[in-house]
Amino acid sequence: MPHAPSSLAAARADLAAGRTTAVALAEAALARIADPAGEGSRTFVDVQAEQALASARAMDALRAAGRAPSPWAGIPISVKDLFDQEGVPTRAGSVALRNAPPAAATAPAVARLQRAGFVVLGRTNMVEFAYTGLGVNPHFGTPRSPWDRATGRLPGGSSSGAGVAVADGMGLAALGSDTGGSCRIPAALCGVVGYKPTAKRVPLDGVLPLSPSLDSIGPLANTAGCCAVLHGLMAGAEAAEPPAPGGLSGLRFGVPEGSYLFDGLDPVVAAAFERALARLAAAGAVVERFSMPELAEIPRANATGGLVAPEAFAWHGPLMERAGGEYDPRVIARIRRGAGMTAGEYVTLRSERARITAAAGTRTAPYDAVLCPTVALPPPPLAAVEDEAEYARINLLLLRNTAAFNFLDRCSISLPCHRPGEAPVGLMLSGAHDADAALLAAAVAVEKALADR
Repeated sequence: MPHAPSSLAAARADLAAGRTTAVALAEAALARIADPAGEGSRTFVDVQAEQALASARAMDALRAAGRAPSPWAGIPISVKDLFDQEGVPTRAGSVALRNAPPAAATAPAVARLQRAGFVVLGRTNMVEFAYTGLGVNPHFGTPRSPWDRATGRLPGGSSSGAGVAVADGMGLAALGSDTGGSCRIPAALCGVVGYKPTAKRVPLDGVLPLSPSLDSIGPLANTAGCCAVLHGLMAGAEAAEPPAPGGLSGLRFGVPEGSYLFDGLDPVVAAAFERALARLAAAGAVVERFSMPELAEIPRANATGGLVAPEAFAWHGPLMERAGGEYDPRVIARIRRGAGMTAGEYVTLRSERARITAAAGTRTAPYDAVLCPTVALPPPPLAAVEDEAEYARINLLLLRNTAAFNFLDRCSISLPCHRPGEAPVGLMLSGAHDADAALLAAAVAVEKALADR
């Protein structure tokens, strides 16, 4: 089977030089999806092979005529099962929506990439209705993290299929959503890159909601530069390029020492994180430990139930009445908790979120990014979450660090920081609100420093 290009930039160069074609890239990705020895059957809930190959042929013809819609035309990607595609039902990983009507229009985030010529291979599996960070789906199967497949490890969620698809070369990138970490958690557990933008930058139209206050749309890919291109196009740029690789000299990174983000770290994660900090400092970055007391205020503000459950309950109420018996029991139980929040508690929480976010912005203003481990654990075994208590404990640990920066509405990215052969570990960089371009440029520099071994 042909080796997949290592990045969007590599695929673009190969296409431009005639070393490959859009059809060849699509066929190779589709072969990986169809391989019975691989994870394709659990990673994709809908493989759109015929449409993908037709699109690839069209991109090859346009390129040959000098009319390719962008330099990225012909590169294969996938979309999470909660994005609308015209003529396709949006099931969001649930059998409760098996009879959903086909979408009337394609979500803008997807349509913008298609206008640039990206080829959609199909729809990736996910946690039902995007509601947990584990990656488990009892309806369509749970794709395995590429780490230790013999044991069977959690891929992270909710964009589980997206993380595995990228890691296994089933397309060069995948679209996901991130409400509490759903792009960055699977990126960390699958050893790829996941980006959560400032929420307002990519339209949520045509995306099945979980929590409109927290939902954001982001890519998973092999490099930070890939994520920068995809984010730029989804955010509405007519053209997008990866940031030029730069050095770390002059960049300041803050590590919120003493915060709960560092409680209970697995030794593998702690060691990889400290090695990464040392490498960044050696490459010229200023790495400072600092106090961020605003982080401790987030759990207190969320003590009445948080934003996700009541906002999810508001959307799911009618569907649960019709088809509640078809939900994953663990998912519907979490949604139903939203019924207990009062209007006053909800309004107070939104007010507290605004206050904490403003205070945190002032606190971290001196830094180009705040650094912490993406998740506290390497990929846990699937068998570990069969027990309800462990399901809840591991889910909270996986979501804890990423969710803090959704609450603060920061842009945030997870980069692999483990050594070859080790369990995957993510290094998370979180920038200021609406500072996406600066964070992505810093991430490209960090990625280069981590790769210079």
